Amino acid sequence: MKYEPLVHVVLYQPQIPPNTGAVGRTCVAVGAKLWLVRPLGFRIDEKSRRRAGLDYWEHLEWETVASWQALTDALAPARFWFFTKHATQSYTSVSFQRGDVLVFGSETNGLPPSLLAEHSDRALLIPIRPQVRSLNLSCSVAIAAYEAARQCGE
Repeated sequence: MKYEPLVHVVLYQPQIPPNTGAVGRTCVAVGAKLWLVRPLGFRIDEKSRRRAGLDYWEHLEWETVASWQALTDALAPARFWFFTKHATQSYTSVSFQRGDVLVFGSETNGLPPSLLAEHSDRALLIPIRPQVRSLNLSCSVAIAAYEAARQCGE
């Protein structure tokens, strides 16, 4: 039987291994599939995962892809949502559906401006107070994934 994730979580060129590990844990917890778009800022081979103590990764559905195009080819025709602090639409204002794709940028660069411009109607914001520059990547994924799960009745 083919695995049907609740949602897909995409990390676009992640750079910090512990963040990716924490995102993987969240994906296992909610039944999401994790996609990593290369290049990555770290190694993801089995030895590196073992050293990082990612013992739950045996339960994680995950895949790496070489490029953004490879990702969109693999997930078409799913709905994509792009999380960025530059959006004006809150993540709580949309209705998530099973199979949606939640896209997050790298820790230092976020998502490319060209990608956000192309999909501005699908850009979502997690509101934060002005005293905070941004949320940690793994926190943002957890907020979005659990909201999607809540809306989908999981």
